[in-house]
Amino acid sequence: MKRGQVALGVAVTAALLLLCGLPLTVVLTDDAPAAACTAADPSQQPATGGVGQVGRWNAEQVGNAAQIVAVGRQLGVPARGWVIAVATAMVESSLRNLRGGDRDSLGLFQQRPSQGWGTPAQILDPVYAASKFYDKLQRINGWESLPLTVAAQRVQVSAFPDKYGEYEHEAEQVVGAVAGVESVADLPGASLARCPGGPATVGASGWTVPLRAAVGSGYGPRNGRLHAGVDLSVPRNTVIHAASGGQVAWAGCDPSTGNCDIDGSPATRGCGWYVDLVHADGYGTRYCHMIRRPDVTEGETVQAGQRIGLVGTSGHSSGPHLHFQTHQRVCSGSRCDLDNSNSTDPVPFMRQRGAALGGRR
Repeated sequence: MKRGQVALGVAVTAALLLLCGLPLTVVLTDDAPAAACTAADPSQQPATGGVGQVGRWNAEQVGNAAQIVAVGRQLGVPARGWVIAVATAMVESSLRNLRGGDRDSLGLFQQRPSQGWGTPAQILDPVYAASKFYDKLQRINGWESLPLTVAAQRVQVSAFPDKYGEYEHEAEQVVGAVAGVESVADLPGASLARCPGGPATVGASGWTVPLRAAVGSGYGPRNGRLHAGVDLSVPRNTVIHAASGGQVAWAGCDPSTGNCDIDGSPATRGCGWYVDLVHADGYGTRYCHMIRRPDVTEGETVQAGQRIGLVGTSGHSSGPHLHFQTHQRVCSGSRCDLDNSNSTDPVPFMRQRGAALGGRR
């Protein structure tokens, strides 16, 4: 069949689908965008309209993000790719389909005809532009496990590569909104780090590591104050497990942080979203800088290895990591408090319980 006949057939099929009230799903060939359309299962599609404003992104911008997400889902790209694509478009065009830019840059991703991205008309088609972005992203070996900034930069080759990572949290919020979930962590393929090695392994002592990562900043004096725990640097949305069974003494936003729903910084105070657990024999553990409200509530009983939250960078934090503390003799009568005076170095504490920190799964 000749190309003109194919185009005519596509147009007729599209018209019939629209008349029947069925949604259109884009199917791309190697040499042309939107080469054909087929009926889609609405239950498998993310929300793509009517979301309205999300944070500082207005309805038009969120609508463009929804198109990027819809294309990613149709192409079978894991949700982590949707976040990378939306964050990139936030930086490149503020999620607007621009008809101009630096030199011959165009569209949501400011792709350039002179660099082989396509014709101006193609690049200004959000479906085509998003498809080209995903195509190049998926050609990068191991892109799913790369930091967002690195993955986006390898696609875009920007003069300002560090900007992409600054929009990761906002991109996650927008993607979550248009996909109809509370958090992108609830979407399949949101991050390879979400389930690093499957369920936590609980030893005979009843203890397990909260997650697998090399110990970064250790326990001890730092800048004239006690760093009362250890930092375990891992990507956002990595699952945090309860180190042992016990009761939730606190689960919420550190009052000294203020707004825990935004990324923290070295100038921000407090733990951000965090959890305190009280265990048998007067021990306690603390888990700081979660990405959102914890998955457990105050007074709840948890089991060793149970998921209690996800890694983020809220509060006094320079990047995604878990600040993990261990405490002893935390209770006096019916009152239990975790503070610097009863903190202890988590490295030997956990090693003595057969759950040594350090090393990725």
